Amino acid sequence: MKILIADDDPQILRALRITLGARGYEIITAADGTEAVNAAIVHRPDLFMIDLGMPELDGIQVIQGLRGWTQAPILVVSGRTGAADKVDALDAGADDYVTKPFSIDELLARIRALTRRVPNQETAPVTQIADITIDLAAKSITKDAPGGIELIRLTPTEWQVLEVLVKNAGRLVSRQSLLTEIWGSEHVTDTGYLRLYIAQLRKKIEPDPARPRYLLTESGMGYRFLPDREMAG
Repeated sequence: MKILIADDDPQILRALRITLGARGYEIITAADGTEAVNAAIVHRPDLFMIDLGMPELDGIQVIQGLRGWTQAPILVVSGRTGAADKVDALDAGADDYVTKPFSIDELLARIRALTRRVPNQETAPVTQIADITIDLAAKSITKDAPGGIELIRLTPTEWQVLEVLVKNAGRLVSRQSLLTEIWGSEHVTDTGYLRLYIAQLRKKIEPDPARPRYLLTESGMGYRFLPDREMAG
């Protein structure tokens, strides 16, 4: 598998090239944002590891540029630990976020999770909620709008979260089940991170994200997708 690593710290680039290369990954490196975008176009990597604080183009700009033409997983590896930075990265199109310093075991687990394929695609349904159509098989969400049909873009990880919930429509899906299904058993306690993805999905498909109708939180337990939920009042 081909991984593009973009970071302005040469020591990190060298360490990751050696460590990941020893595990069979083909590594391409870039020292700034412009170099990262150019390398992505030339090499077409299977996964991106992007630092946020880079010269030329910063990490957010790189992510936005990549999402214009590729859905390959993007893992942010950054020293920025604030929730706002994570939300900005997810909004731009990133799929996961690791803060520096990190253990190589955690990094490898995140890479495995991002490249894990979701099974049972043959049962993927088409679901209608209000003016939104969710087609899991085609991996598309469209919304009826006055000017025609609008496409709602999700990141690959957002798709995985939504797919699990839609396939279990009406049933409670525990936080631990979601975390294990998408990120692996190493992350069953990372519930705060899962909340970020649920919040992102609500922004994209709920009429009022602050008062969700379809992606419901079951306090202390997990989440429930109710496509036929009627609006109160």
